[in-house]
Amino acid sequence: MHLRGKRVLITGGSSGIGFGVARALLRAGARVVVTGRRADRLDAAVDALRPDGDVTAVVADVGTDDGRKRTLANAIDALGGLDILVNNAGGVRAGRLEQVEADDLRAMLEIDLVAPILLTRDAMPALRASGEAMIVNISSVIALVGIPFYATYAAAKAGLAQFSEALRRELNGEGIHVLTVYPAGTDTPMMQTNEAGADLGFGREPVEDVAAAIVAGIAEDALSVVRGQESRAEMLRLNRDDPAAVDARFFGIKHELETAVRGHRAL
Repeated sequence: MHLRGKRVLITGGSSGIGFGVARALLRAGARVVVTGRRADRLDAAVDALRPDGDVTAVVADVGTDDGRKRTLANAIDALGGLDILVNNAGGVRAGRLEQVEADDLRAMLEIDLVAPILLTRDAMPALRASGEAMIVNISSVIALVGIPFYATYAAAKAGLAQFSEALRRELNGEGIHVLTVYPAGTDTPMMQTNEAGADLGFGREPVEDVAAAIVAGIAEDALSVVRGQESRAEMLRLNRDDPAAVDARFFGIKHELETAVRGHRAL
């Protein structure tokens, strides 16, 4: 896909991966609308992004019906249509299942799974009108290797990944491609309350590297983008071939991991 002139909507674009993808797409010549729940953060993001190109902000919560409606209406009005939808907005709450509040569990499912499905459905008419469109769903490597104390987050992100794969096949040959992205630990505000380091499997990649890989995947019409260093790739292979070995590896660090991530909350 040629990116110059493409009309892009990015949810959760005020910081982190969404902001990085917005900047990279603007520099490639795309026109971008970013969304978020906090006006102050969006204003700061737009001020930072404006030197790179044509960017507009929509203050809305895509976890609500009204927020999704306003997001799409304002984005399509600003852009004159829609070519690329990036479902990036997300939230996380780590901890033992029985210790996580029900409201936090529901919030993860709503923002990480239900919201992108419904927003994608509502965006389909505009994407079909494009003639060359793409849906980019930001999942997580936790969808590929379940990590203790992230059970519900893993469920939501794995659900999003399977939604992506099934939808890609559903839309094959109809002018809309679907790309699934699996970021590993990334140096974003969402990770600030996670105290686990590389020794516990939570290394941090720079946002710029992850964003560059995503934009390259868009340009190449890739099926997926999987991030993480070689240690992560090795764990993916091991989880496929010998999942009991991965169980044993996590068992050996379970106490340390629980202590490090139990305060991880970004909802």
